[in-house]
Amino acid sequence: MSGVNVLIVDDEEDIGTLVSRLLKKKGYEVKIALNGMEAEGFIRETPVDVALVDLNLPDTDGFTLLRKIKKVNPRCEVILMTGNGTPGTAEKAVRSGAFNYLGKPFRDISEVETMVERAASYGKKFLQSQPSGAEWAPIAERLGFQVGRSAVMCSLVDIAYKIAKKDINVLIQGETGTGKEMLAKFIHAASNRSHEIFIPVNCGALPKDLVETELFGHEKGAFTGAVSMRRGLFEMASGGTLFLDEIGEVSPAIQVKLLRVLETGEFLRVGGEKYVKTDVRLIAATNVDLRLALQNKTFREDLFYRLEGVRLEIPPLRERREDIPLLAEYFVRKANPGLLISSRAVELLCNYSWPGNVRELSNIIRQAVALCDGNIILPEHLSAKIAARNSVQVKTRDTNDHSETGKKGAYGSGSREGSAGAGFYEKSLPTLLERYFAAAALEGASSEELMDILERVRRLEKRVLHVMREKGLNSAMPPSLAEAEVRAITEALDYHQGIIVNAARSLGIGRNTLSRKIKQYGIKIEKRKYGCSAGPLCFKKHKYP
Repeated sequence: MSGVNVLIVDDEEDIGTLVSRLLKKKGYEVKIALNGMEAEGFIRETPVDVALVDLNLPDTDGFTLLRKIKKVNPRCEVILMTGNGTPGTAEKAVRSGAFNYLGKPFRDISEVETMVERAASYGKKFLQSQPSGAEWAPIAERLGFQVGRSAVMCSLVDIAYKIAKKDINVLIQGETGTGKEMLAKFIHAASNRSHEIFIPVNCGALPKDLVETELFGHEKGAFTGAVSMRRGLFEMASGGTLFLDEIGEVSPAIQVKLLRVLETGEFLRVGGEKYVKTDVRLIAATNVDLRLALQNKTFREDLFYRLEGVRLEIPPLRERREDIPLLAEYFVRKANPGLLISSRAVELLCNYSWPGNVRELSNIIRQAVALCDGNIILPEHLSAKIAARNSVQVKTRDTNDHSETGKKGAYGSGSREGSAGAGFYEKSLPTLLERYFAAAALEGASSEELMDILERVRRLEKRVLHVMREKGLNSAMPPSLAEAEVRAITEALDYHQGIIVNAARSLGIGRNTLSRKIKQYGIKIEKRKYGCSAGPLCFKKHKYP
């Protein structure tokens, strides 16, 4: 696979050489490092796509190096290798963020090639920042799970997808409203239990005296009112997934029973004498720091480590603001497919701190949809707290702008309104561009200012096209060869005021060739501004009207 850089980190030179030869025959670019220090050097200097890392290195261990690689290059897929693995090594490898795990000696050398190819293909998909192209995208779309395009969320869901089929317990941490239950549903849908039941329960919402009955059920006559046997959630979810939200709220007595069922797969109903078997995949969630609860002795340490098979932490919305526009548009479509949201309203949403996270954003959009009496959601349709928060920010930035620029505008104008850069944060980009589309705005600019504007517009175009490609958005089709040729000729003629000799010279072709192509494509030459065919650089004396 050409264009893919592979790093082999192993202190056994024979293994490194063997794997290197195999991969080079397949077109890979391969580097070999004998220790962690050499590997870190390669990672910092070269854009490595796949790294095969031995767990036991002279100066470090594979898990430590894995974390360092992911910190420097999150898109690098790491395959861990060892000859001294234990049954839990593979699980720990995936939990730590590795793509996969290989045991040494290799049973089949082609297995290495296959795994590297899969890792490289997967990494390329992820590098494009196109969630629509990720393996897990169809599952997320089916659930209505809006992952967004931020690297932190894509990486989180990537790990969740990898561990979904491992059938190990998962602990999800995150602030209220970040979408912990949705992530749990995604893990269930991507698992081998997807055809079985998914039961969510909020432990904090259950009455304390009924928690045990709800979770484990009860026998007939176990207490007053127990007129019949009742199955609990652990029994009903057998074969499927049980999601326990706000797990930190359960009492110490319930924690003991939870530990028992996680260790043995069996429990007693309230009032029962016979153990009931269950096969449940448990996903727990909390918005508090359970490690702090361990210190305060309010949560059992042994239960914590049982729950924390893999720990996933959902970032708050304020730490992934690039996802806000996508989420806002999704919630608008969901509430009313006929509505649109203005760019200014989106800008206000992006500037808000979102203490209630995605849930709060969903509520704000629903309110805005209800208040909107037109076809577009405007800033005035948003909650007052959004506008209030933004007005504070604008006032602060306005003060800073005055202090930095004084009375002189970005292009030397004494008027703040007349300055091209003044108040930029108060206007959306389309509004600012519309302002410069007006002829008067450009006519008054100096030559230096016009050149500066042109350069910035060209850079903006390149940047927009680059971001669109990263997001998987389709821009205009690239021009055909003939179209590109017409454009190049037209721009050269325009630049040289229609002087064919000068235009041909700048294009690197002969004058006759250029004349033929002008006729071939039917290009019209604008009337020259100068009276001499030599153009603006002619030193002859001419009389001009």
